[in-house]
Amino acid sequence: MPSSIFIIIFIVFYSMYGHVEGLAKRMKKGVDGVDGVEGLLYRVDDDIPEISAADLVEADGFLFGFPTRYGCMAAQMKAFFDSTGMLWKEGKLVGKPAGFFVSTGTQGGGQETTAWTAITQLAHHGMLFVPIGYTFGAGMFKMDSIRGGSPYGAGVFAGDGTREPSETELALAEHQGKYMAAVVKKLCEA
Repeated sequence: MPSSIFIIIFIVFYSMYGHVEGLAKRMKKGVDGVDGVEGLLYRVDDDIPEISAADLVEADGFLFGFPTRYGCMAAQMKAFFDSTGMLWKEGKLVGKPAGFFVSTGTQGGGQETTAWTAITQLAHHGMLFVPIGYTFGAGMFKMDSIRGGSPYGAGVFAGDGTREPSETELALAEHQGKYMAAVVKKLCEA
């Protein structure tokens, strides 16, 4: 029997070379795979569809994706979060769950620190950070190839911009989408 609840998760991302966008699209596949939940893709500071801070109140949950700049989110995404001041003042995002996914140029480029430093955005809004932990199972422990991602969220190593996401990185993104959809659905049904 189909679910009577219709839950929306915004997948909001900024992508410079397309790596974060690739993860976002696979994440949407995971979100859409959960009955009664739909993922909507939005770009920050880019082409259509573009999202504004005011649009965020319409979502039940979020997955935010961005490239890393020196261990922190890219300035374009930070500017987007900076534009949410009125939502913060009015408490419009309090209690909404959110997760992160990232791209870095190198293995030491800060995939975990980018998530850590981004958590402050959620904390100030009173949002709930939803990491994936090690729920991806064996995929989190593979050492036979280069793989981005961490317990904080999916990730990709972009190198100089020419390296494409591996199937493992894309599968982790899809898993995170499905995992997040299940968490948000539980919260909405409670």
